[in-house]
Amino acid sequence: MNKKSPWRHLMVALSLSSAMTLGLMPMHEVQAQPAPAISAPVASSTASDTPDTALTTPEAPASAASSDAAPTAPAPAASAAPPAPTQPMSVPVSQINAGDTAWMISASALVLLMTIPGLALFYAGMVRKKNILATMAQSFAVCALVTVLWMLIGYSWAFMPGSPWLGDASSALLQTVQYNKGAGTVSVHHLATSIPESVYVMFQLTFAIITPALITGAFAERMRFTALLVFMAGWSLFVYAPIAHWVWEPSGWLASRGILDFAGGTVVHVNAGIAGLVAAAMLGRRIGYGREALTPANLGYTMIGASLLWVGWMGFNGGSAGAADGRAGMAMLVTQLATGAAVLSWMIAEWAVRGKPTLLGVCSGAVAGLVAITPASGFVDPRSAMVIGVAAGLGCYWGATGLKRLLGFDDSLDVFGVHGVGGIIGALLTGALADPRIGGVEGSVVTQAIGVVATLVWSGGITALLLWLTDKLVGLRVTEAEELKGLDLTQHGERVE
Repeated sequence: MNKKSPWRHLMVALSLSSAMTLGLMPMHEVQAQPAPAISAPVASSTASDTPDTALTTPEAPASAASSDAAPTAPAPAASAAPPAPTQPMSVPVSQINAGDTAWMISASALVLLMTIPGLALFYAGMVRKKNILATMAQSFAVCALVTVLWMLIGYSWAFMPGSPWLGDASSALLQTVQYNKGAGTVSVHHLATSIPESVYVMFQLTFAIITPALITGAFAERMRFTALLVFMAGWSLFVYAPIAHWVWEPSGWLASRGILDFAGGTVVHVNAGIAGLVAAAMLGRRIGYGREALTPANLGYTMIGASLLWVGWMGFNGGSAGAADGRAGMAMLVTQLATGAAVLSWMIAEWAVRGKPTLLGVCSGAVAGLVAITPASGFVDPRSAMVIGVAAGLGCYWGATGLKRLLGFDDSLDVFGVHGVGGIIGALLTGALADPRIGGVEGSVVTQAIGVVATLVWSGGITALLLWLTDKLVGLRVTEAEELKGLDLTQHGERVE
């Protein structure tokens, strides 16, 4: 196979990354490319049998020719492969792969750990003492809220076949999720046929939880708790679920164009990043921003949280293989390599600019590397991972400093500077550096750019609408007196002594 070198588009991708971050690429310049094979967040390759009982039953394959046939007999025509299933189905329990299932259960726990307590601690350490508990409460409440919404309709809208824009309601209340011990059957999702659908639902739920939780860092220390709940409910259903469907469900319009997003560069990070930027702009700056030091309360919390994120990310990226296989192993390795490279490149940049490397800087660099490698982790080799890590460290350092000053918004904990910029860098470099030997597909920078632009436009626009509606319903921002007193006391009646 004449494989294009993944390095040919590197400089183009880096240029596109900067242009996309600053919003300089007009939509008319983004042209469609021939679609490669569809990428899914989890697509197991280890299922050994074709399902024979189903909510939707695929056509059974024709019988294979007997190996005892006489040597002189003419060879029978090859049997046509059965069509791939397109929605959840019921299969014999014997079809479930124990190794894949054990790994995916573990990966789900690791990703849940990323939000509670990982993200909660990471963010809590960066706010002031009077807002530590409120910041933690936001992550915890989002976890609970999205869990319930995921059961009601979120999973169905994201991962059921439907229109190119949104899934149908066939799995509302998780009605496709079944396990019948007496009959010896269990439901599986069509993107992960070697694990129970219940495990697939749980794994994808952890992604649905952390994405809106990331946004809370952009408006830290100033949003009312009631407003948070109203806004996050709408955002989970009308922003996260549709974009997850576009990218990860094969019937989604971006999936059909061949976008590559192994574990959430667009769905999670670009999505949360632009939503955070819009929220920061609409809520306005914190009192004293730019005039007084808004000193972090406890960077020890932040370091512990960043460490939990780093460890949990192995489930985030490795679990997106959907199986305990070589691709999962490669995804974990490149995640570690990119993160290490990003820490060092951020640290060196900060050292050169500020004269000292900081703990907050190396923690931020780690998250930048984790973010940027996320879409590429199932498609690139270790050398490309290092390139992505270095680009993420430098790019996100600029995003959290120079770009932040240029835009002028009080993105409190640099959600756009790290997740938005890092997600854009990772998405575009995935198109440039994807290795067909690893992911089985060619990358396209142009196709990746289409996905980035679509995510920025939809997420940014619907986020603004939801925030406006929330403000009209319950009010977005605490009063000046409440902000000065702190959200711990005014929103929750508690404080850190």
